[in-house]
Amino acid sequence: MLRGLSLIQMKFSLLTLVAAAICCLGSTPPAAHQIVTTIRVPNGGIQPQVVEQDGILHMVYFSGTPENGNLFYVRSKDYGKTFTKPISVSNHENSAIAVGNIRGAQLAIGRNGRVHVAWNGTYEIERADVPEHFMKLPMLYARLNDAGTAFETEKNVIHSAYGIDGGGSLAADGQGNVYVFWHAPIPGKRGEENRRVWMAKSTDNGKTFAAETMAYTPPVGTCGCCGLRAFADRAGNVYAIFRSATEMVHRDMYLMTSTDHGRTFSGESISKWNIGICVMSSEAMAQTTDGIVTAWETEKQVWFGRVKAGTGQITTPVAVPGPANNQKYPALAVNNRNETLLAWTEGMAWKKGGSVAWQVYGADGRPITDAGTGTNHAYGVPVWSLVAAFARPDGGFVVVY
Repeated sequence: MLRGLSLIQMKFSLLTLVAAAICCLGSTPPAAHQIVTTIRVPNGGIQPQVVEQDGILHMVYFSGTPENGNLFYVRSKDYGKTFTKPISVSNHENSAIAVGNIRGAQLAIGRNGRVHVAWNGTYEIERADVPEHFMKLPMLYARLNDAGTAFETEKNVIHSAYGIDGGGSLAADGQGNVYVFWHAPIPGKRGEENRRVWMAKSTDNGKTFAAETMAYTPPVGTCGCCGLRAFADRAGNVYAIFRSATEMVHRDMYLMTSTDHGRTFSGESISKWNIGICVMSSEAMAQTTDGIVTAWETEKQVWFGRVKAGTGQITTPVAVPGPANNQKYPALAVNNRNETLLAWTEGMAWKKGGSVAWQVYGADGRPITDAGTGTNHAYGVPVWSLVAAFARPDGGFVVVY
């Protein structure tokens, strides 16, 4: 191509080619939306829960003695670079628990940006009508006040379905509906096979709650010390995912779906696991452009699937990369390109910390290599903690641990 050119012309042509190559490289850099960064929970907290809405990142975390600690709420307007001064969630000192990783706070944003938090309480309720053999621990709920400066006094939403063990959850929609979920035995009965998923609902943005109802009636039981996860999508459909305990060994994941604001739920098994012990697992959910994505643990590996809005129909579950070696506590985030970040922990056990790993998936469900960091792993998840994730406006993601 350079034949017949003078030395100066040859040098000029080579420089032109190099410049063109650099220009081309510069026009298609590693896509920003593939970049995953990490941040630590502020103030040394653990068990982060995050929701990003309208450019504001909301976070709740645990601090204090693992058996009897406190919850704090912070906001960030710069996607985790700085946070506001912490606000105490509970007016009852030391009312939250971190032991077991999955009994802590759950966070949702409802109508008019109202912040809602629910968590397993640590103090027993004095109730003469509750049998002595039941754990009389409350399922607590609190919401941020109108001024956004403090949380209103928390309330126990359990009227009769006592016996919580694994973690509860909550969901909120833009119409003022708030749903608090937990699992406990049918009053008067005992055993995992007699546990059911219960729900207390508010129609006034968390100001008051009706007495709980059994959200899912089929006799599949619930795994006693496992968590569950609830979510309300943009259309107002309500979902909950939990682990069953049929005959004590069939610990399948069940996905519940309601299209009538929690009045009725349909449900089906989406992932089977036969094991005769409680695995202390948790789940995750996030909004997509046409429904939700949900993740869970089965046979020591994290799986996920996409659910079409309001149908309960889930795609064929996909396992995250790596060997099935104690992957736990999934977290999800979806960006403005409908790409999904799935993060999870590895190496964690009772009284033992571990590490966090992640993978980004395209809108087509295929893995995307993270060209931004060159890694998909970070060490230092504290004892009793877990991880959270959110999407940045540039399409990137942040993992919180």
